[in-house]
Amino acid sequence: MPTSITYGARFERASDQSLLIYFGEKISIEAHEFLRKLLSLLAAQPIAGVRNLHPAYCSLLVDFDAQIMSHREIESILRGYFDRLDDFPLPEPRQLEIPTCYGGEFGVDLEEVAALHSMAPAQVIELHASVTYVVYFLGFVPGFAYLGELPQALATPRLATPRHSVPAGSVAIADSQTGVYPFATPGGWRLIGRTPVAMFRLDREHMSFLSVGDRVRFTPISPAQFAAWKDR
Repeated sequence: MPTSITYGARFERASDQSLLIYFGEKISIEAHEFLRKLLSLLAAQPIAGVRNLHPAYCSLLVDFDAQIMSHREIESILRGYFDRLDDFPLPEPRQLEIPTCYGGEFGVDLEEVAALHSMAPAQVIELHASVTYVVYFLGFVPGFAYLGELPQALATPRLATPRHSVPAGSVAIADSQTGVYPFATPGGWRLIGRTPVAMFRLDREHMSFLSVGDRVRFTPISPAQFAAWKDR
């Protein structure tokens, strides 16, 4: 029998050569695990003519060669994959830690975030580091992982005006999400810390430090520990 969530899957044409699949209307571990299984099965048994897969919180954008198949044909093939997911076990997710130096020059928005929530900065740090986050998907730039969910007490809107440049390694929050900027890029998330760990490196076998499905915890470190790490 197909997993129950398949009955809620909704297909929409996104362009003349892409199909968007929605798995429910809100972020959930159930939808994420279903999506993770589908991605793994498609990696193990790829569909000829599918060019790329773009996962999000509870959706998947499938780019395909319109000269090989139609929207109706790719939808039919994908529904066949749904029926096989219950027999496709996933490996246990990786458990990773991201050492983070919070506040000061490393997290210039920490004080403001604390004030917005009537907390001390130490409480913000404690709350942020208390959760095991799920890597829901990667996007924006290579190696940028969208992690959820942030403790509700820390949910904070994005900046009204994005910064022109955010330092690489910045640990940030926005709404109910957290993440790490792999490169110096523009960005509108609130910066609360920074990690010395490179989120993306071309000389690694797995260039992105994080992958979909990983479980992540942030570990507070001191400025001295940050500097020592950077010198390795």
